[in-house]
Amino acid sequence: MRLLGAIIAGGAARRFGADKGAALLGGKALIDHVADALRTQCDALVIVGRDWPGIQRVNDRPGPGEGPLGGLAGALHHAWAEGFDAVLCAGCDTLPIPDDLYDRLTPGPAVVEGQWLFGLWPVNLSKSLDQWLASQADRSIRGFLREAGARLVPLDHDFLNINTQEALAEAERGLKT
Repeated sequence: MRLLGAIIAGGAARRFGADKGAALLGGKALIDHVADALRTQCDALVIVGRDWPGIQRVNDRPGPGEGPLGGLAGALHHAWAEGFDAVLCAGCDTLPIPDDLYDRLTPGPAVVEGQWLFGLWPVNLSKSLDQWLASQADRSIRGFLREAGARLVPLDHDFLNINTQEALAEAERGLKT
């Protein structure tokens, strides 16, 4: 099983008010926290929707502005073209990523309940996602979860969802205690 890790990072970060992926937590960029966690579980790593040093960029599909599903579509198509079997994805703003995320989500399609960007997606869903994006005005990830028959996997795990400067400051304080 060849597994591609994908960091979904093409959002505008309106609530955050700055480049969220580059924001530092414990002296390290959020994207680098996610990249380090995915690298240990995957054969290769890409970042979707933006540039980042040392990580191959993949574009959202069919183009920017499609939300997380556009990022997932870009990752799935890249994975299919490069001979991967599945994509393990995560957003750039939710930490920590469990060291055994792949094992917990196998078999895919599956996502972490309440953290929809933590997902394991077989590449054969790429065409189905294209059709979904072309036919739906609502780009709801929950809608596609139902369409794809994705399992919701509950995890007894506390996540930091860093969508605001206040959430980042709270996470930083948590590191110091």
